[in-house]
Amino acid sequence: MELKRIVLGVTGGVAAYKAAELARLMVKDGLDVQVVMTEAARHFVGAATFQAITGHPVFTDLWDERVDNGMAHIDLTRGADAILVAPASADFLARLAQGSASDLLSTLCLARDCPLLLAPAMNRQMWEAPATRRNAAQLEADGVTLLGPDCGEQACGEVGFGRMLEPDDLLDSLAARFQPKRLTGLKVLVTAGPTFEPIDAVRGISNTSSGKMGYAVARAALEAGAEVTLVTGPTCLTPPRDARTLRVTSAQDMLSKVEEAADHHDIFISVAAVADYYVLNRSEQKIKKDAHILTLELAPNPDILANISSRPKPPFCVGFAAESENVEEYAELKRRRKHLPLIVANDVTEAVGADEVQLVLLDEAGKHVLEKADKHIQARRLIAHIAQLYNTRYQ
Repeated sequence: MELKRIVLGVTGGVAAYKAAELARLMVKDGLDVQVVMTEAARHFVGAATFQAITGHPVFTDLWDERVDNGMAHIDLTRGADAILVAPASADFLARLAQGSASDLLSTLCLARDCPLLLAPAMNRQMWEAPATRRNAAQLEADGVTLLGPDCGEQACGEVGFGRMLEPDDLLDSLAARFQPKRLTGLKVLVTAGPTFEPIDAVRGISNTSSGKMGYAVARAALEAGAEVTLVTGPTCLTPPRDARTLRVTSAQDMLSKVEEAADHHDIFISVAAVADYYVLNRSEQKIKKDAHILTLELAPNPDILANISSRPKPPFCVGFAAESENVEEYAELKRRRKHLPLIVANDVTEAVGADEVQLVLLDEAGKHVLEKADKHIQARRLIAHIAQLYNTRYQ
């Protein structure tokens, strides 16, 4: 199920400025976002900001005359897939827990017929106060989902729980709630990013992989209900919040982590662009530049995917084949050589670093083309296909 329409509630608090970034990410992810603000929220961020981001007018008044029948608290949530309030202040939690309907946002939350998710944000002492803890517990008992809060530095200068989850974490949690749980109860191991093979103390050999596809696959597996371990080479990306993340540098590092984890996982998805070679004559010190030609001796790195797929009882192994020519032919040869139930082929000249990509899935049944789309969408499609193959084989 793809989310279509979300009501984003914004209450008063310093974290309200993050709600604008959250709205932007939600729109970018293809969601139709309707913003409803409390009067206090308007002291922190303007309604015009949200209107520009979402393309919809912002509602704040219970008696807004823009709604023909005068029932904004009813109409705004009809047809919505969820209400997400971010930030949700201590005052808002208290009013909602007691059933108060004193403004538009609290009223539509009470009158909803869709899931309600709250992202608390407040000073750590406010969050730890007995009254707030009681209110949070009551809301959860009433079926409301609390996302966070997180622990970290707060605007007041204190450190502790009460900080609102970051916008990308909230988007992940929102998407995960509504994705089919095809991998519930399974453990998925994913590799992502490039590897870095040192030449000396400061230089090395790597490639242009951004890690975006691997991180998207890890996120999609989490959304599908799996327990995920992400083994990642050097990237600038933030790993999915709920994944167990293991950071590595070289191909040998990645192999060690994967070998340690493989026996404890049901599915292994090898997305990482592992360097084919490492430097034999590596220098522990920085090599001084001079007029002479520098000669490097290169030796092949171990094939991580082949090492795992050739085990007596391997996990369900999925490979990626990034090719610049004869993409499908070379990918299918790789699939057969490594005895893989599924391989994902893509054109490396178009895919590396891009946000959108076309993928071709090759399995024992033949070819399945995933037309060009955002990598997060492609990852969800891939996970759905993996789940289907896995369930056919093992259940």
